[in-house]
Amino acid sequence: MSNPWVYRPKPNGLAVARLFCFHHAGVGGAVYRLWPNGLSDRLEVCAVQLPGRGGRLREPLISSVSAIVDALLPALLPLLDRPFAVFGHSMGAVIGSEFVRALLERGGPVPEHLVVSGRRPAHVPDPQPLLSVLDDAAFVAEVDRRYGGIPSEVLADAEVMALLLPALRADIAALETFHPGRRAPLPCPISAFGGHQDHLTPRAHLEAWRDETLASCRVRVFPGDHFYLEAQRSLVLAELSATLAPMLGEATTVEAA
Repeated sequence: MSNPWVYRPKPNGLAVARLFCFHHAGVGGAVYRLWPNGLSDRLEVCAVQLPGRGGRLREPLISSVSAIVDALLPALLPLLDRPFAVFGHSMGAVIGSEFVRALLERGGPVPEHLVVSGRRPAHVPDPQPLLSVLDDAAFVAEVDRRYGGIPSEVLADAEVMALLLPALRADIAALETFHPGRRAPLPCPISAFGGHQDHLTPRAHLEAWRDETLASCRVRVFPGDHFYLEAQRSLVLAELSATLAPMLGEATTVEAA
């Protein structure tokens, strides 16, 4: 059965486990389209696809973290019939970790592992001024200055930017209005990934994820900036494979944090 909330780059009904991948702001699940090529065949990659982008471009955007999670729960619950893990980059780390919290609160299954990337935990305040109050030109310029990642040819194409802006604005608004405060730690282990040159997510922010779990927490920093994931995909997927190997019944050696 088709599920608009999930993009499966390589559908695998025989997989023993699933990895749910949550995308960063302004994009869709297609950013994970190549990930199955670098991960075990025993793992099915399920990229979450939020409304208002990709094949859901005409659907209304959601500009609240809690509303996104509430909508995701019934869509993803049928896919939690086998062991699973959660990965989220930047905004995806927020949505992914809140999805795990919502499952826990409702007595649902808990992931074998939560992997967060390029984002501080919610209890760490954001020192940056608000983006959502800026007009379009200033908003785009500041997003590009802070995060990078917008190709120059996209920035120069007004029609393409007009298509991308609504989702990017909705996502930034969701992040900037989300202030949950400190909550009880999660029961699942956490790995926190980041880029060595990502000035928005220094190692101290990654280390702060240790406060978010009662289990183990590992921090891994890769060469690159906020969007290190693309340039360092092979390294990231090798680390992810080692992290998720126990869930798949595969032997591995993972360096202790």
